[in-house]
Amino acid sequence: MSNKLSQLKAFTTIVADTGDIAAIKEYMPEDATTNPSLMLKAAQIPEYAPFIDQAITWAKAQSDDLNQQIIDASDKLAVIVGAEILKTVPGRISTEVDARLSFDKDATLAKARKLIALYEEAGVSKDRVLIKAASTWEGIKAAEELEKEGINCNLTLLFSFAQAKACAEAGVYLISPFVGRILDWYKKSTGEEYTAETDPGVVSVTEVYNYYKQHGYNTVVMGASFRNIGEIEQLAGCDRLTIAPALLGELEKDTGTLERKLTPVTDIEEAPEAITEAEFRWEMNQDAMATEKLSEGIRNFAIDQNKLEEKLAALL
Repeated sequence: MSNKLSQLKAFTTIVADTGDIAAIKEYMPEDATTNPSLMLKAAQIPEYAPFIDQAITWAKAQSDDLNQQIIDASDKLAVIVGAEILKTVPGRISTEVDARLSFDKDATLAKARKLIALYEEAGVSKDRVLIKAASTWEGIKAAEELEKEGINCNLTLLFSFAQAKACAEAGVYLISPFVGRILDWYKKSTGEEYTAETDPGVVSVTEVYNYYKQHGYNTVVMGASFRNIGEIEQLAGCDRLTIAPALLGELEKDTGTLERKLTPVTDIEEAPEAITEAEFRWEMNQDAMATEKLSEGIRNFAIDQNKLEEKLAALL
């Protein structure tokens, strides 16, 4: 009997939410995605020591300034790991822009272009890379420009309908709405428990998926940040799902029947007027959950980026 992971792969593209190459080889996803937190964890794995050494050596050759060396080593390490992952997955790798640039459109553009250039120097074409950036207004507007340059983007830390709407209208290649973190907020805020069907994160992603299909947007919806396989099962049929190795393992061991929950509509309606910056900021302001989780996510990614850079600085 087939397991739920193989059933899920029949109608949803599976992406590994990890920087651990061994885990990626075990579950054979189509794509993989990393972020500063995952890169920090990966840097603790002994097998990654040669990658770190390579990044350090390269950074020293680029500049005599220690601060610049730290930045270069971090960027190079992300690309080295990404290129290594691409030897295993047939699709794409998502590589994240420094979270500390989340409110700086021009700096986000510069970092994205640098990462793409590093990939191309490593022999990886840009059509195998997704640039990840936080779904701030500045991040979305940067992504809009990058998409026009042929650099595809993955907008992450997405919690609200306003963020999703702005991303689609900007022509962003892919969004990563965070299911589990939405659930975390509501459980803490209300004190209630939720079923897989009533899970606020599941409800949010389902709404976004249906809206995109209803209006013919090409932006890919990739559910992320799962707390349990129940959430994943409720989003079966979503364009893509990025799943941590532990939950991939649970799905693989489960031989029950998996029902498809999300299916695109056939009748396409005209898209509404584009959201303005003022409307976007107001809607975010009115959504306490999205505002808090976006800020928290950026802060935590920045903390882990700093820890990674401290580790690299000690080696420079």
